[in-house]
Order: sequence, then C-alpha cells, then structure tokens
Amino acid sequence: MSNNVYDFVAIGLGPFNLSLACLTDNIESLNGVILEQKPEFNWHPGMMLESAHLQTPFMSDLVTLADPSHKLSFLNYIKKQGRLYSFYIREDFYLMRSEYNQYCQWASQQVNNIRFNQTVTRVEYNDLEKYYEITCQHSQSKETQVYLTHKLILGTGPSPYIPECCEDLNDNILHSSHYLPNKQKLQQKDSITIVGGGQSAAEIYYDLLQEIDVHGYELNWITRSPRFFPLEYSKLTLEMTSPEYVDYFYDLPDERKQPLIASQKNLYKGINTSLINEIYDLLYVKRLSSDFTTNILSNSALKNAALNTDSQRFNLSFFQEEQQQAYNLDTEAVVLATGYQSALPDFLAPISQRIQWNTNGQFDVNRNYSIDKKGSEIFIQNAELHTHGFVSPDLGMACYRNSCIIRDFLGYEFYAIEKRIAFQQFTTPINKQDGQFQRTGKGKSTDKVKSHKNLSAEFSA
Repeated sequence: MSNNVYDFVAIGLGPFNLSLACLTDNIESLNGVILEQKPEFNWHPGMMLESAHLQTPFMSDLVTLADPSHKLSFLNYIKKQGRLYSFYIREDFYLMRSEYNQYCQWASQQVNNIRFNQTVTRVEYNDLEKYYEITCQHSQSKETQVYLTHKLILGTGPSPYIPECCEDLNDNILHSSHYLPNKQKLQQKDSITIVGGGQSAAEIYYDLLQEIDVHGYELNWITRSPRFFPLEYSKLTLEMTSPEYVDYFYDLPDERKQPLIASQKNLYKGINTSLINEIYDLLYVKRLSSDFTTNILSNSALKNAALNTDSQRFNLSFFQEEQQQAYNLDTEAVVLATGYQSALPDFLAPISQRIQWNTNGQFDVNRNYSIDKKGSEIFIQNAELHTHGFVSPDLGMACYRNSCIIRDFLGYEFYAIEKRIAFQQFTTPINKQDGQFQRTGKGKSTDKVKSHKNLSAEFSA
C-alpha cells in the first residue's frame, strides 16, 4: 500500500479519462492517477476499419476545446508525425478512426499519470482517514496494489449489449465489438445477418458488401428502426452540444427526459450520411457486374434466436412492427451491432451506500457530474445520458466535462469554461430587460446555487 494519498484516482482509460489525464498532467497542484486494466490504450480495436472515421471534427481531441495551445493537441501530434501539411491539403475535418486511436496512444505515452495493467477489484471508504482505498491486481504479475484518494472518477465505459433472446447464444453469436478479428471466419459462411441500425452496423455491412461477389455469401442487414437514420449535422442542431443545452436538459422534469432522449437518437446514434450514400452507390455498381443476394430490412424487431446444433445455423424470428407481421430468417452467421449498455462495476459494491441512486437504480447524477451524496467525491464520465442528455457520449464535450470536474477539484477554473456558445436559446424567454430576454427554469438554478445537486446557475448564462 502506498502512503501517498492522491487528490483523485480515475478508473478506466477511454477517451474521456485520457482527456482528464492530459488536462491534469500539467497541473502541479493536482496529484492524481488513472488506472487501466489493459497494457495500453486501444479504442474499439474490433471496429478499427480502414475507411471508418469519427463523427466529430478533429478539434474534439483530448485537449483543444479546453486549451488550444496544449502540447497534447491533435495538431501538435500530427505535426510531430510530419503529416500536418498532408492533413491540411486533405481538407477533411473528420479524423480516420485509426488515426484518432494512434493519436490517443501517443498522448497516453506523453503523460506520467497513467498506470496500465491495473485491474480494480475493490473500492472501500476509510471512515477514520476520510479517503477511498482502491485495491488493484496487476493484470500480468498478479501483484496487489492499493491506491488512496480523496476523489474518484469512474470511466469504466459501457459493455456490449446482447439482446435477451440471444444471451444463451453468446458464445456463438458475434458482437460488432469483435468484428475485425472474426471477419475472415465470417466470410467463409454462406450467409451473414447483421442486426442493428447504427453506425457500426452500417460500417460492417459496407465492409462485407465490398467482397460479397468474391466470397458469394448472402448478406442481410436488419434493424428495428423505421428507417436508416442519418446522423444530423445541421449547425443549429449541433448547437445542442453545448453547456446551455446541458443546463436546459438537466432542469427538465425527470418524466420528460427519457421520452426526449428516445426521440433524439438520430442526433447521436445515426449513420454518417456519406456512408449511407456510399452503401447505395456500391450496391448500384456491384449490381452492374455481378449477381448477389442481399436483404436490407427496417421496422423489424428481433424477437427470438435459436441455434440448430446439427446444422450450426441460426433461425431468427423478427416482427415487422408497421405491418404487425412475424417472419423468420435462416442464416449461418449473426453479427449483433446492438450497441452498448452501462454496467455497474462489482468493485463499487462496498461504497454503494455513499452513492445516490434514482428510482430506476441508475446514478442520480449531480449537475457537476458527481454521484455521491456529498456531491464532491465521486464523479462519472459518460454515464449521465439520463440526466445530462444526449451530449454525454459526444467526444466534443469531453474537454468541457473535464474542465468542470477539474474546477470542482481546485475550487477555481484552471481552464476557462464557456457558459454560452449557442446563438439560439433553449429556455422560455419570459421577461425582456435591457434588451435581453431572461431565461426561466424549474427554480433549481436560483434556489440552490450552492448545492452540488444543482449548479445550473454557475453553468448557465
């Protein structure tokens, strides 16, 4: 056990906690570490397709939107790689996913506050000393290490979502997160069915479609959504990825939030319009020179999945929701592009009583991204969709959220935090004073300014 008590310990190294690592590495008054069970940073390796790119511009890197002059910016990275002019001439705001991963790997090697191969097994609170004890096991040596800290940041990320009807077939059905290592094996099958209607499903369909005439497999793409929604990029819509929209959403009544999130899936779960067009164009070109079988179906909810152990084929049962009709599909391989779901780490059990929960058993997240009852000890990364809105998984909001968390640690703004960035106003204008409309809300913002539960007054205009 180390006698050093850290100011913070972050658990998990996705892009959000890596951003925190970069933004705190140069703050001398903050002593913290980030714990990661893997031996290196590697973001979604199973979906690192050659043609795949981010759905956010390059400025949504680890540091730029907090500090454009930061040494760990993407532009500084690519300058050091000798590719700055090539990137400039390319004239594309959107990074290739592999390039973003390489940038993150480079950044993770530049900081001194990341501890790899550390698997967290238990988190406890020492009531006498008033700090948290994080017990880790080294992933390779199996040695035990205990870290002491006053504050926690949870960034363990979601886990692949497997539909209930497929849970018993988990060893046989492939999730999109493991696509690339299994691609060649898939292409040996006579039929492949992709279930899901988001970006990952589209990327896999496009990737397999390119060689459909070479391998001769039947390729099916089926989604429950009524259509293949493009991700909306219009500029006034993009203004919703803003501090003021987070304020607006946070202040909404809880009963309004879930329906609103459900209606906004095309804002954060849609498909790149360019990719949709490329799929169509490829289908058109392939049809000119070859004969192949592909089925693209919407409005179809997967209801059941069964494996015939003799033939090693799957029978999938779907329900066409608009026609109210059921149908079956026989296929030799299934790829579930069904996304991810939040999973509560087992190591939190000893401190669960210090965490505030809502009636659905979810984190009851404060406006400052804390989840503990004091509102100042345990913070989360990308687990606040239900409280802060669809901007939570957006890479472009990483710097904002981390700047807010760092402000809470220090008691002042180390990185300037924008309060307003949008031309539009999301709340109702009720009074006009001095030529300016004044915002309204539920009253939380003004009645409880100093409560960590509601810091909207500090975060809003």
